[in-house]
Order: sequence, then C-alpha cells, then structure tokens
Amino acid sequence: MFYVRPPVYAGRFYDLEPDRLKMQIEGCFNHSLGPKEKESKGESQSEKLVAVVAPHAGYMASGPVHAWAISRLPKANYIIVGPNHSGFGSQFAIMKKGLWKTPLGGVAVSEKVADRIEAACELVEHDVLPHQSENSIEVQLPFLQYRFGNDFGFVPLCVLQDPPDDAFLESCRVVGEAIAGTVKALKKDGERWILIASSDFSHYIPQKRAVEIDKKVIGAISKLDEKMFFHRVKDLQASVCGYGPIAMVMIAAKALGAKKAELLKYATSGDTTGDTTAVVGYASIAMM
Repeated sequence: MFYVRPPVYAGRFYDLEPDRLKMQIEGCFNHSLGPKEKESKGESQSEKLVAVVAPHAGYMASGPVHAWAISRLPKANYIIVGPNHSGFGSQFAIMKKGLWKTPLGGVAVSEKVADRIEAACELVEHDVLPHQSENSIEVQLPFLQYRFGNDFGFVPLCVLQDPPDDAFLESCRVVGEAIAGTVKALKKDGERWILIASSDFSHYIPQKRAVEIDKKVIGAISKLDEKMFFHRVKDLQASVCGYGPIAMVMIAAKALGAKKAELLKYATSGDTTGDTTAVVGYASIAMM
C-alpha cells in the first residue's frame, strides 16, 4: 500500500504556510549564527563530502545551526538516519515506499534504494510505525526542499537506540557498512547519495555544562572514532539523542572514503532564546 506521511510537525517545529516557511528558512541562513545565504547556495561544495550531522529541533532554536549543514550539501540524493523518539517499532526501521509531505510539497521515498539497503542487512526492517510521529527525519526535508526543490531521492531510516555499549555499536557498524556498500554500488550507476545523521546534543542542562560535554563528544566525532564517541557519551552521561545514527553514519562515511570530520557550527538554544538555564546543544558537522 502506498503511504502518504503528512507533515506532523508543521505549525509546531516550523511554519505551516509555505511562503512563511521559505522566509523562516531563509532567515536561518541569514541569521547572525547561520551561514550567509549568498555564500551557502553557491556551487563550491566539496566533491568529497559523504555525510553531515544536522540538528532536528524547532527552527526557531536550531535552524541557524541547521543551515550550516544544509549549506554544505550539493544536489544529490539523501539517506536520512534519525533516532526513534517514540520507542515504538523495529530497532532499525526503514520506510521503503511512500510520499513524505511538507508545506513545500511531497518527497517520494526511493523504493529501489530502500529495498537494496534492507536486502544488504538483516538488521534493517521495513516498518512504517516509528516514522509516523518522528520529528528527526521530517524536519530535514523542508531545508532540503528549500535548496533543491522536490526532485531528489530520499530514504528514511529510524533507529531505536540501546545503551551506548559495544553490542549496540556493533549493530550500528553492521548497518553502517551495509549502507556504505549500497551507496558505493549506486555511485557506479551514476547516482550520488549523501548521508544525514539527525541529532541534537546535550538536553536541558545549564549552558556552561552543555558546552563542556558537547565539546568532548564532538571531539570524538571530529576524529571519526565511533568507539571513542560511544565511550564519551556513556562516561559523560551525554544526552545526545541520536548517538546511534551518528555512529552509524561515521562508520559508513569512513567506508565511503571520509578522512576527516569538520565542525561547521555549534550553538545552544540559549544562544538563540537568551535562556541559558536549561539548554539544548546543536551542531552541524561535515564528513569528507
């Protein structure tokens, strides 16, 4: 059955009306914390880019940081990996077909690519349930539509996270390597697919402590060291909501030839709202 996934978070995380939404996203690019739109919409994107980490909160809070990740993306196709906040469904849940709608139009899931990822890894299961109310994947789409329209391929993968231990990291490794193998095969067919790991960082702690924790966690990502990353998440009790997706994308990125990760921008909700008593941390990171 063909599934149409409505824009659940329109009017909550981002504007419901199309023209106002475009203005809202444009404002994220031109915000004092964001990249300037005239610079970020050029064609000087790195051909070596294979993945980014991007936030997924409401655009009022995380949008200016979000714009840094989206500004680095060339026109391509995108596998978006996000955490499962609801707790329902399969651990590695892929949606294999359907249409995701936003106020800017509809983006079709690439059934061909989703099928290939599922076939390449027995841990990945077709499961629509966790995608029905998940914000981490949905909020990436209007930014992509703003830059590229609706004619790009898209595959959503939702991850139900276990504790950041060796067993879960190994599962992330298996899935990440399967995704990388699929992307390599697609590249031979002339298709470029880029991975987006959707995650916020520290949640609801004082700004000073959030910055301290996130700096150490992002340091491990910058080294493309998924084991160090998991250890720091665990040891620091870091409330990174998408540590599974980030680790999986790091593993896939290295398999695709990435040699480094670059922090593009870090800020907290306190930097945009002025309330630093209990903030959420946001980071945009490029892997190439």
